[in-house]
Amino acid sequence: LAAAMASAVQEHATLVAEAGTGVGKTFAYLVPLLLSGKRALVSTATKSLQDQLFLRDLPRLRDALRVPVRIALLKGRGSYLCLHRLQQARETGSLPDRFAVRALARVETWAPSTRTGDLAEIDGLDERSPVIPLVTSNRDNCLGQDCPQFRDCHVVKARREAMAADLVVVNHHLFFADLALRDSGVAELLPTVDAAVFDEAHQLVETGLQFLGTLLSSNQVIDFGRDLLAAGLTHARGLADWQQVVGGLDKAARELRLACAGPLREVKGILKLRWDERSRDAAFSAALDGLASAADAARDAAVLVEATAPDFTRLVERGQRFACLAHAFALPAATDRVRWIDLGPRDARLVDSPLHIRDLFTEQRALAPRAWIFTSATLGSDDDLRWFTEAAALEDARKLRVGSPFDYPAHARTWVPPRFPKPNEPGHPAAVGALAARLAGRLGGRTFVLTTTLRVLPLIAEALTEAAQAAGTPLVVLVQGSHPKRSLLQRFLDTPNSVLVGSASFWE
Repeated sequence: LAAAMASAVQEHATLVAEAGTGVGKTFAYLVPLLLSGKRALVSTATKSLQDQLFLRDLPRLRDALRVPVRIALLKGRGSYLCLHRLQQARETGSLPDRFAVRALARVETWAPSTRTGDLAEIDGLDERSPVIPLVTSNRDNCLGQDCPQFRDCHVVKARREAMAADLVVVNHHLFFADLALRDSGVAELLPTVDAAVFDEAHQLVETGLQFLGTLLSSNQVIDFGRDLLAAGLTHARGLADWQQVVGGLDKAARELRLACAGPLREVKGILKLRWDERSRDAAFSAALDGLASAADAARDAAVLVEATAPDFTRLVERGQRFACLAHAFALPAATDRVRWIDLGPRDARLVDSPLHIRDLFTEQRALAPRAWIFTSATLGSDDDLRWFTEAAALEDARKLRVGSPFDYPAHARTWVPPRFPKPNEPGHPAAVGALAARLAGRLGGRTFVLTTTLRVLPLIAEALTEAAQAAGTPLVVLVQGSHPKRSLLQRFLDTPNSVLVGSASFWE
């Protein structure tokens, strides 16, 4: 595997390589890259895997090989503290509860000492905290060079370091977001590299479709209203009825979600709904019209005070964009695109997506000669790896399949317990927790308990903790969401008798 990757790097070839768990895919591409002397971009599926590469695997290999390679980590805007928005949150932020107040205080205490501004450094900050959108920027609300804190901007510093590095670690979301929106620095970085490696490549197609699509979310509208209110009260108090304008946006966002939910009252997790299930309803059309009108009113209010602060220029653009999106979703979909609705407990997302990402990869590969390497444990069921190569227009690539060195029959067990509550029965999470406590107790911790939904995660963790205490088993139960993923994994490695209860990204 390493030899095939080294050959692809040297010859600027395209390689699709499937390698079973335990082969050592990470070392197989990092060693050739570090020894090649060429500039490289490595993209992986999640921020957790980015941290693992950057903080553990890369430094180890660089030291072992004794190569003077400069490495950098680049994440999306939402991972970095925005100093300007922290100041805004301090002055005008309306926080939902005392936990959010404490979280903001923790960010403020950490802010003066951080060099990178990466929020993953903060111990105890839940990545789902409502404070994070208040202290980070996105493409819509970033003021760019007009920002009073531009000189000290952590995002700008991270991009500068990435441009100066020999090997940069990004993630798939960042890669596609930048190709679609040119917002993260990857578009400037990609033309300068000799090799681009995509680990966990089986997630590329779905991620690419997500970012090449068009999205309108009720939560986005509510965030827009919150930012407009903060700017209005800070820079233009009394020049417009900001509460009324923002109230119109909030009402429009709520009505859009209700129209998407239809007869569904309680939603757990994310439901995918067919577009024609809702789009033919009069309530759905009325909700889109109402959103367009509320966005127009917000834009007009921001236009009147645009000269008072640079914040309003971006707010005018956002109001215009939401109005355009509402009008676009009211029209029929194009024949080469597909639409659906993602419905969550507090959000509704209208999605309009292309059917494939073939054109994107064809275009990128034609721009300049460089190596393209795609690797994962699951890329197809045949030697041509057609499941992946056809979706990504990589039929002409070199292909390689390498089996796993693990002796699964001798070293692994799969057990389906008899007489166990079914997943849709109320006693299921408690039974899983009690069983996990028994098994982890026998193993002395050293156990992952992985759930398929975030909803059951706290229920299982609670049952596990109670069962361990009742049995007198000294287990340390670590739960996703209680701390950043980076510190949870480190505590799991460092703490004897520990059990980690996690969902989505911990499966990786």
